[in-house]
This record gives sequence, C-alpha cells and structure tokens, in this order.
Amino acid sequence: MVHHKSYLFYRKILLFFLAFYYPIECTPSSSTAEQHSKEQIDHGPFLVNDIGSLYLDERYSDVVLIVDKERLHAHRVVLASRCEYFRPLLYGNYIESHKSEVNISFASATSFKILLKYIYTGRMNLSVLKNEVILEIFNISDYFCFPNLKPLLSKYLLSKINVHSACSMFSVASLYKHEELEVEAQNFIDKNAMSVLQSRDFLTLSSDEIQQILNRDSLLANEMDIFRAVCWWIRENQGGLGYDAKIKVLSAVRYPLMSDEELMEVEKSQLVSSDTILDAKNLRNMWPPDKLQFRGQLRPNVSLTYDCHGVTVIQNIQGCDMIKLRRPSTINYIKVMIWDGVSRIFSFYVEVSMNEQDWVRIVDHSHFFCRKIQYLWFHPRIVSYIRIRRTHSTVKMTSKYFEVSFNTKRRHLVEIENGLVVPKYNVASLTMYAVLTTGVNNSSTHFLLDGDYNMYDRHHGYTYHALGSGCIVVQLDQPYMLSSMRMLLWDYDEQHYMYTIEASVNNIVWEMVVDKSKELTQSWQLLQFDPRPIVFIRITGVYSSDGNDFRCVYLEAPAQVPLDSNVIEDDRVKNNNETDITMAGASKEASVV
Repeated sequence: MVHHKSYLFYRKILLFFLAFYYPIECTPSSSTAEQHSKEQIDHGPFLVNDIGSLYLDERYSDVVLIVDKERLHAHRVVLASRCEYFRPLLYGNYIESHKSEVNISFASATSFKILLKYIYTGRMNLSVLKNEVILEIFNISDYFCFPNLKPLLSKYLLSKINVHSACSMFSVASLYKHEELEVEAQNFIDKNAMSVLQSRDFLTLSSDEIQQILNRDSLLANEMDIFRAVCWWIRENQGGLGYDAKIKVLSAVRYPLMSDEELMEVEKSQLVSSDTILDAKNLRNMWPPDKLQFRGQLRPNVSLTYDCHGVTVIQNIQGCDMIKLRRPSTINYIKVMIWDGVSRIFSFYVEVSMNEQDWVRIVDHSHFFCRKIQYLWFHPRIVSYIRIRRTHSTVKMTSKYFEVSFNTKRRHLVEIENGLVVPKYNVASLTMYAVLTTGVNNSSTHFLLDGDYNMYDRHHGYTYHALGSGCIVVQLDQPYMLSSMRMLLWDYDEQHYMYTIEASVNNIVWEMVVDKSKELTQSWQLLQFDPRPIVFIRITGVYSSDGNDFRCVYLEAPAQVPLDSNVIEDDRVKNNNETDITMAGASKEASVV
C-alpha cells in the first residue's frame, strides 16, 4: 500500500511538471500575438534542471540500480515515464516491481550512467565521450528502447571517422555489430589506406581485424607499404603475440604484386620464408596478369570520367582510344558514344590492363555492327588502362565517354552472357537509340518504337511494307543477347497475317527466329526463341487477310510481359498487369543510363 501511494504521489508531481513543460499549443493570430506572448510563461528549462537534479540523488529515491557493482539511486516514476524498458519492469508483473534493488547486467557502469543522465535531463554531450563509449550507448539504446537516440548517435559516429580513429571505430563497430558504421570505417580505410596504415590507431587492431582489412581488394595502397605497416604492428605488439597471429597478418600481404627489389627487402626482414618469396616470384611470372589479385579503389556509382576523379582520355593512338585512370579502380560499366550519325556503323573491342603491356579483352563487338551510344557491361575488374580499338568503320570515328564506373544502381537491369548484355528492359525503342532502317511509317510518330499503340486507328499509327516486296527492319544500337519479342499487328476489321522474323548481327547474314508463314495470326504476338546475339530485326509479312500490305503497330525486345503468361496485352490496354508496370519502370530507368 505504501508503495502504491508513493507511486501515485510521484506520478502527480511528474504530471504537474509536465503540464508546465509541455503546454497546450495554439497559433495566435497576428493581432493577439503580442498579448499572447505576455500571457505565456515558459519555465521549461527550470523543469529540466529540477528533474535533472534528481539524477543519482538519494532524495525521494525508491529504487537502486546495480550496474557493475555500483549502486545508482533512481526514481521509478521517472524511469517508467521516460523508458519503455523500465515501464513494465518496474510497474508490471515482474519481480523487480516489488524489489528495491534491480540488477542491470548488460551494460557497463560508465555507459549506463550516461544513458541514465539522458533519461533525467534529455541531454547527452557526445563531444566529451570516447567513440567506444558512444558505440556502447548506441548498442544499449536499442535494448532500452530509445529509437530517437540511435540515429543521432549513428550520425555523430559517422561524422567522426578520421585517420586517427578509423581503425578503432571499425574494431568497436564490429564488436557491437553496427553494420553501417563498420562498412563506412572500412571504406574510409580503403580510400585513405596510406595514412591509416601509418597511424598509431592501426596498432590497436587485432590480427583478425588486420586480416579482414588487408584482404579487401579495395584497399588502396602499395603492397610494400602494407608489408611495412604489418612489420610495425608486429614489433609494437610482439610482447603479446603468438605465432598464429603473426602468420595471419603476414599472409594477408600479396607478395606476387611486389617487384624483385621489394621482395629482397621482405626477405631481409626474416619474417617471411624464402619459399613464400620464391612462390611469389613464380606466380608473378607465370600467371596471366588478370589472375593476380590486384588492389584498386572502389567508388560505387561514381563516374571516373570526370577530371576530379582522375581520367585521362588519349584519342587516336594507333587506331584506338586510350583511357588512363589516375589510380587502379574497380569498374564494370562503360558508356561511350562513338560517332553521332544515324547511318554510321562501326565495330570495336575493349581491352583493359594494369601495366599498359598485358591486355585482357573484356568486350568484343568486333564482328557486330554498332552505332551511336554503347552501354557496355562486364564482370567487375580492377584496371588502370582501358583502350577501345575500332575494327570496322564507315566513317572516321570520334568518341565521347559519358561514364566509366563500378555501377550497382542499374546492374539489376541486365545479365551478362557470353560477354553480351542480356537486358531486362526494352531495347527496341527510340530511348535506347533503336532505328527503323527499312519500312514505311504512315504517320510522323514512330509508333513501332516507343509509340503509344493505344492511339493507332484505321488510318494511322502503324509501320508497313507491301506484300511480295520489302520488309520492316529495326537496328538496335549494339548487340544484345535476346530470346523473346512482343509485337502488335494492326487488327482493324479482324485482320489476320502470316509473317517471319529474322535476326542478324551485321545486316548480311540472317537467321530465322520466328516462322509464322503458315499460321494465321492476329493482334498481340508473344514470341520466344533460343537466345542469340541480335543487332538487326527483320519482319517480313507474307500474307494479309485484307489488303496488299503487312502492318505492324508496335515492337519490343525482349518481351516485357511474363513469357508463361496468357496475357499479352500491356497494362495500358488491360490495366491489370503488374509485371508490365515493373518492366516499364525498368525500361524508363535504363533509358537514362
């Protein structure tokens, strides 16, 4: 009974304070604003100070929190009103609601007292706290249910990563499984590796943490400098190091990337066996250059074509363009415009190198006819040099590079098969620079490529050719690996057609991919065939149930509806096809690549 009365008493006091601290808000009119300001009394700061003065004060204390054997006097009503964790613990059905002492076993006394003061005052001065203490508070703030505190702590920690704190920040973030901070610390170390490796903060890492950091391909440092940093770490920590710890950190160094002179220095250190050094030389001399584990910067979704990121483009060197990166970088995407003419065609291949001597071909379009802008995707590689060599051209070529990057934002829109892009969006479109090279549009709008096919009628909105002569040919901007198409045939008066579709990569050799020459077809056509490289699509009508021409309203490749679906019409026709909406979004995103 005494306990219940005490609770009611303190609850009334708290509600009394809160009534002043959180007054009812209203918005006075401009005419009464001055009078209203005179009527308002805001003693909120006094309230905060009065309640804050109860922090660790034995006055009116009705519970003792025991943390790391320290006894911290507290007040149930304050804890319960400010913290969702303490509310059921102290006033629910738990045994602690009837005890005068409560054990807190999942936080250090240092961190918990800071959090407890925050409970009483709503304030926390992060500038006087060590990063490891802030990280522990970050961790326990989740446990004690302070959702508004966690993002502020995270933002502060992220802003404080520097050369002298990155390693310890990474270490503590790993301990408390703060993934975002751990990743940011790793990225900072990657980009500032030379400075971080020379900081005393590097010496605080464990052997496991050093191995984790040095195993990253994106650690931007010379291998000899990495080895010297490891030697420094071993010397400074040798008193408490075991043999396994030394082996672990030394094994993270990539010795095959060193020169003979550097390997001689390694040998003189007597930390690395002569067999390891001999193996490094053999691997360096015998392995293909692309098999060595080079290191390079990783800047996701940052175009390296801007001068500030260190790209030098040297054009027309022995019939090719050379791109020199300021530092080795991981890339998986190049966007380049080679000539800007509609009828100009060219063929080319792309090679990369780390030393400008050993080259690896990553894109080979030397047997395909290409035009305008090329969206070149390939598996991620660390490179220092890129060269694009033209193998065929109908005119003197000029190049403009829009992007060289490690692209993750749009990678989900494509697959890579046999070195060619397998798109998930429609590439037979004007936005992807597809063109109609043969056939007649009966209106100024290109309905066949990107047209609003809901607007076609009896007299306009289609592309055609005369039966018995001609055809409809669409040229894509580059070779794509395709296995499906979708096509809308003009179908006024219940029109039926027979047709064939052929594909080519050079406009010379053609392969049949769809043969509907003996089958009456109408309206939407959902077409599947074996995957193949395609640059040119040739549609030839062989029969029409009414008239002397073959009419096609719309073409897309690949098909933007599920291939196992009976619904061929687009969502703009049926308005119930969720897949079309998704793929339409993908196509729109791809068009701004």
